Amino acid sequence: MQNAASWGNSLRQRFVGVVQQPYWERPDRSYLVRRWPDFTAVCFATVFFWMSLTPSLVPRPWLLQGAVGGISAAFGYAVGSVVSTVCRALFRWRPARATRARLWQAYWILSPVLGVLLIAESAHMQRRLRELQGLPPALTWHIPVIALIAVVLWALILLVARSIRLGSRRLIRLLSRIVPLPVAIGVGFALSALIVTVGLRNVVFQRGVIDIADRMAYSVNGGTRSGIEKPVSPLVSGGPGSLIAWDDLGFQGRNFTGSVPTKAQISAYTGRPAKDPVRVYISASAPEAFSDEDPFKAKAALAVRELERTGAFDRDVLAVAGTTGTGWINSNISEPLEYMHDGNTAFVAVQYSYLPSWVSFLVDKERAAQATRDLMEAILAKWSALPEDHRPKLVVTGESLGGFAVESSFDGVKDLLAKTDGALILGTPNFAPMSQEIRDHRDAGSPVWRPQYDGGRNVRVAQFPAEDLRRPEAAWGHPRVVSLQNASDPVVWWSTDLLLHRPQWLDKPLGPDITSEIRWFPLVTFWQTTIDITVSYGVEPPHGHRYGAGPVDGWAAVVPRDGWTDEDTARLRRHIEQRESPY
Repeated sequence: MQNAASWGNSLRQRFVGVVQQPYWERPDRSYLVRRWPDFTAVCFATVFFWMSLTPSLVPRPWLLQGAVGGISAAFGYAVGSVVSTVCRALFRWRPARATRARLWQAYWILSPVLGVLLIAESAHMQRRLRELQGLPPALTWHIPVIALIAVVLWALILLVARSIRLGSRRLIRLLSRIVPLPVAIGVGFALSALIVTVGLRNVVFQRGVIDIADRMAYSVNGGTRSGIEKPVSPLVSGGPGSLIAWDDLGFQGRNFTGSVPTKAQISAYTGRPAKDPVRVYISASAPEAFSDEDPFKAKAALAVRELERTGAFDRDVLAVAGTTGTGWINSNISEPLEYMHDGNTAFVAVQYSYLPSWVSFLVDKERAAQATRDLMEAILAKWSALPEDHRPKLVVTGESLGGFAVESSFDGVKDLLAKTDGALILGTPNFAPMSQEIRDHRDAGSPVWRPQYDGGRNVRVAQFPAEDLRRPEAAWGHPRVVSLQNASDPVVWWSTDLLLHRPQWLDKPLGPDITSEIRWFPLVTFWQTTIDITVSYGVEPPHGHRYGAGPVDGWAAVVPRDGWTDEDTARLRRHIEQRESPY
């Protein structure tokens, strides 16, 4: 009984002590890692976490909300630390111990209550956003787990930052033994920055993240999707007589050429005679990729020879397609054009990488541009030499990084219009040059998410193409460029400018699927949009980075078959929406 009473008294004393001083005083200033967080920095971190709870472009699950909350809190803590350090340097006044205790007491009382209320409110905001983008409002939102994930992630980032600071201080202390202190401080900070930069780039990023992603992607690239079989048509790469072997096409190349619709399938839908479509695909693992000469020019030359072999230059339409990082070409882009023209079409693409798009963006972006540019130049040289009345209509297309690759193949919109018969571009990244040109030089009064360019004379941007491509009502000339761009697509709007600059896509009026509860916050919105990219396929088209059957309307506007009607477009759109995607 005495031991129990003693234990109870000890516990009460500890509790009273914590209440009276709800923070820990480090014994001396040498404690850098094991010290209590700065009060100002913690307040900033908490506010940044609260800001991260606001909705962004697409709905996000509770797990990623915890992640973006932790990252935002870490950045907020860094900002608060700078503010606190500057204030201590400028002002001698320091709060008394009793004042500090009251401030911490207020924080421990208010922040949990406000945190729970705001996380609960964020669930309601996410549900409203889900409804706005055509998703069921039902949502799993684990309030305590979100908070726990954010706190743990923030603590880990803080621990790493403090460990780096401790290492820098020890390095400076060692250097000060052999050089004057100011020199030691300068050299120590420079060396620390260099070690951290090289470590993150070479060890963590290149030898860690990139190597792992490369090995995984390489393994996938060697496989073949279930249901995809070697083609029997001589009109596609990998088929009989092809200049590139089936085994050399890679995973996405085999998907593309092994799923080509047959003339029988096309005729069954159209009720008219049809041809077997031409599909040419030059993979990253083609023997020409390892040529001693320029590998991209060698692959472009192979593509032209393969087009000649298949008779592609005798077709009604020749489409040059840019590929995404993995080499993917959306079947919703290729099949509508093939059905529209009764199979009398040819598609050609050159793969520049088999890495996921996010990795390709970081390490292969220029390769994407170069590969497609060289392909375009080789095809233009052949195509331009043909008599004008005996050559196919030449169009270009690409989605995401594939769209960037296509845009980078021309010196702007006028150059594309001068050299081709049209273009269909989908969901290009923010840095795509022609998309930037269209947004930067849009007509006055048109929003950045649906810019009107040059009065809509040759270029039109759409999210709901059946309606948007009819605006403006002024005459729409030829050739035509259709850009499908969702107002809620984070791939389109992601930019490092979001760190410190409010984006134009938040100006009024907002896009049709953007919630009015969205806000821009420095640093926070950048991380929200970054996280959005990872779930941009988790919504229904036309939202996020999904464009569905939109290419049907796009091709109908750019290069329709003779006699094509709006009823034909609506019927083909239904067919593309209802059919099972081949890969």
